Amino acid sequence: MDAVLSLLVEQPVLLLVLLVGIGAAIGHIRVRGVGLGAAAVLFCALLLGALGASREIDLEVPHAFGTLGLTLFTFTVGIVSGAEFFASLRRSLKVIGWMIVVVAAGAGVAVGLGRLLDLSTATIAGTFAGALTNTPALAAARDAAGDDAAPTVGYAVAYVFGVVGVLIVAHLTLRSRGNDTDAPPELVERAVRVEFASGQSVRELTELYGERIAFSRLRSGSEDAAPRTALDDDVLVVGDVVTVVGPERLVEEIVAALGHVSSHQLRQDGRVVAMRRITVSSTKVAGRTLEELELHSRYGAVVTRLRRGDVDEVANSRTVLRLGDRVRIVAPRGHMGAITTLLGDSTRGFSDINPAVLGLGMALGVLLGLVVLPIPGVHVTIGAAAGTLVMGLVLGRLGRVGPFSTSMSFTAAQALSELGLLIFLAQAGLVAGGQVAPAFASGEWLRILALGAAVTTTVAVGLWCVLRRLCHVGATTASGMIAGTQTQPAVLAFANVRTGFDPRVALGYALVYPAAMIVKIVAGGILGSL
Repeated sequence: MDAVLSLLVEQPVLLLVLLVGIGAAIGHIRVRGVGLGAAAVLFCALLLGALGASREIDLEVPHAFGTLGLTLFTFTVGIVSGAEFFASLRRSLKVIGWMIVVVAAGAGVAVGLGRLLDLSTATIAGTFAGALTNTPALAAARDAAGDDAAPTVGYAVAYVFGVVGVLIVAHLTLRSRGNDTDAPPELVERAVRVEFASGQSVRELTELYGERIAFSRLRSGSEDAAPRTALDDDVLVVGDVVTVVGPERLVEEIVAALGHVSSHQLRQDGRVVAMRRITVSSTKVAGRTLEELELHSRYGAVVTRLRRGDVDEVANSRTVLRLGDRVRIVAPRGHMGAITTLLGDSTRGFSDINPAVLGLGMALGVLLGLVVLPIPGVHVTIGAAAGTLVMGLVLGRLGRVGPFSTSMSFTAAQALSELGLLIFLAQAGLVAGGQVAPAFASGEWLRILALGAAVTTTVAVGLWCVLRRLCHVGATTASGMIAGTQTQPAVLAFANVRTGFDPRVALGYALVYPAAMIVKIVAGGILGSL
């Protein structure tokens, strides 16, 4: 065994890929439908690191690898969530406020119970950082306490339950996700015969329903007439048949308002118009809104649906296209070729990582993470992880800067995100595993473990109660917010796997992660200085 461990010491790349491969294989094992997912890599690394430490063999992957993995993960989470993050930010301020209160309560428990357990201030601060699995908070605690050893011991002992305890809470949260009221509605298509003419145009009707529905085809006159695309200025009259796409509840409302469901299926008549699902792969259109592309006026085309990842949504004038999006377009047959050329329609759209944005965006994020926060008496930065997340959110929201697209294919971003996460978990697990054995030898580990479990439970359960009972957040989004408050990628990975990478998980994570990161860094510094 010592010979194998010694080989792994000399070959850190081999060590890294072995941990990723073995951990990922174990993560795919499911018991009653539940598996660890990417978190298995973390636990494999913890065990191997502890085994090496017990034999006085220091197994490690270079710290820069872990930083690269983590920043890849946070940047790609940000860039695919940016638009939704800023759109949801105003209505999420209440949630963020309660999250800060819950983390502050965890800090209060750390101080109160830690003193009852006769632990030093430095140990309490490190235990708080480990219970909330936040390495930048540990750094702040060590700087404020002027002690590297005690906070690190507290962090190492508390860290494991900080992951396991929150994984349990996330699992229990997701058990009720079938009752989510914020789930993306299923889209339906209905052909409607107009019996009640209101004199409203297609544009007016679309705006009346908040652009959550789309009209695609319109047949006017006799039943032998060929359907054409329904354009904004068309006014529906009695006898028209029009195709409506949208969430089932809204479509039923508009059917009742206009007339009744027709037995004529306009989509089957392709004499004049055609329908095609096109992949966005052109950087010239990525980051632009459908309104800017003027498909209506230039080609007489209607975009009815957009599929991003595995989620369909109704397209509207404000929809921003991203590389890898698949759009369903209804247009005159003669114009379909030009539209296809404009959008690209290449499988490259799924794999385009937009390397210029990836490199420059991450570089700006790392630099942002070096900025010192204006906290008197404490030298604290938000770190590379939070910096790259913020920069990813900003670039994802912008979509485009002049002629340059700042978006990235959803599929490519997910692949980079998973790769970065696995690399980070392997490196972080080895570091923590190597510290566990000395921590147990300290004799304080039971008290530290009890304190860490109390802090983790307070924050995780308290956050669950706040999100589900006070803020009425859906279980799927809540699981992402719990992972984001814990600033724990393993919990996010677990929630992603359980939900099939539902975008609400990443959105919840991104909404609270930056604020949680800053609050925990500040709290770690304050606890260390008490």
